Parts: sequence; structure tokens; C-alpha cells
Amino acid sequence: MLLIHRHKTLLTLLLLVTLSCALRAQSPGSTLEINLPDHDIKSYYFGISMGGNLSRFHTQFHPRFLQYDSVLVAEPTNSGGLSLGLSATVRISNRFQARFNPQLFFMERNIYYKLAHPYNNNETEVTKKVESVTMSFPIQLKFQSDRIGNFRVYTLAGFKADIDMASNARAKRAEELLKIEKNDYGPELGIGFNFFFPTFIFSPEIKISNGIRNIHARDENLRFSNVFDKIQSRMIVFTIHLEG
Repeated sequence: MLLIHRHKTLLTLLLLVTLSCALRAQSPGSTLEINLPDHDIKSYYFGISMGGNLSRFHTQFHPRFLQYDSVLVAEPTNSGGLSLGLSATVRISNRFQARFNPQLFFMERNIYYKLAHPYNNNETEVTKKVESVTMSFPIQLKFQSDRIGNFRVYTLAGFKADIDMASNARAKRAEELLKIEKNDYGPELGIGFNFFFPTFIFSPEIKISNGIRNIHARDENLRFSNVFDKIQSRMIVFTIHLEG
């Protein structure tokens, strides 16, 4: 709970920073000074990315779930995480840009279980945590609006490939684990805003990033794993890009 609270606090701070920068970029004055006027004619530019995410599993029970007598309930829950990355953007036209945005995600996805029989210290309820350190490689197409002073809005669509460097799919002592595969892939959709400052562009962005691969390494002998047939990743990502 403390970890989730910290992540929620971080997301709140990021939102406050975004609002503060938006107000500064659009503050009223006698004359609006256009920042970085030559930026739109650049063939390419780079940036750094940092942010937070809210992630969870999307699960599908195995057909034999109702036949098991050890697990009564198995439900995924939301958890927070952090991310850091780089970005490289290439100009295609006045409206379209292509972006490569590799990021390192630190996240935790949990599943709540209610058991028919006591577990460990006579507990009938337990939460299994699946910690991941995921390297994500998304390629995105951005569609941007006209620039209004020092402000612009854009939407994006893309496709990602993920590698979970903390995958436990090959763990040998896995009696109490939920085993997750290493590789995943899927689509991304989002919206963002560009705020132009004299020396950089501040770009807050929110996107949905879903995996379409079944990442469950099912093992019939594991009671926390055999109740599921299919597990997919779901994530909402809030990112701040600082671009030059």
C-alpha cells in the first residue's frame, strides 16, 4: 500500500508540474514571444522521457478453474510504477512525425487470491506480486495540430515490443509463483501537448499501452498459476518528454 501511495503522489506531482508549465507557457502579456520558431523545420530532434504508469494484468480463467478446490477467487489489481527513457523524432510532414521512444519500466502487477484452505499463517487471503523491469521499444506515428503561439496538441498511435528482464518463466523453485513470459508486444494510443519554452519543449503525454500476447507460462502443478489460461498486460502511462 505504501508503494502504491508513493506512486500516486508522484503522479500528482507530475500533473502539478504540467499545469504549472502550461500556465507559464501561456501567461498573458503585452506581446507573445514565439519560442523556438525554427523547430518545425528540423528534420529530426531528440529528448528524454520520464513518468509514471498504472499497470495490471488482464486474465482469463482456465476451463478447469471451477474444478479446482484450492482457489476460490483470483483477481488482478492495479499497481503503480516508474519509467525512464529516450526519444528520437523524425519529421515526415507538417502534420506527421515518427518517433522511437525506448523506455525502461519499473512496475509491479498484483493478483489477489482467496483460498479455500489456510495458507502459511492460517491466511485465506493472499496477494501475489509480480515485479517487472521491462525494456520497451515503441515506434509511434504522431499527428499534430497547428501551432498556437507556444502550444500544440498531438495524438499518437504505435506498436511496441517489450522485454521483461525480471521474468520468472524459467524459475525452478516456483511453487508460490505466478510465472510470466519474457517477451510481449502490442499497440499504443495516446494524446500529448507541446509547450514551447525558449530552450526546450515540455511535452506531457498520456497513453494506453496494451499487450496482446499471452504472457502466462502456465504450469498445471502450480496452484497460483493453474487457475489461469491467459494473461495479458494492460498499462496507462503518463510521460513527460523534454525535447530540444
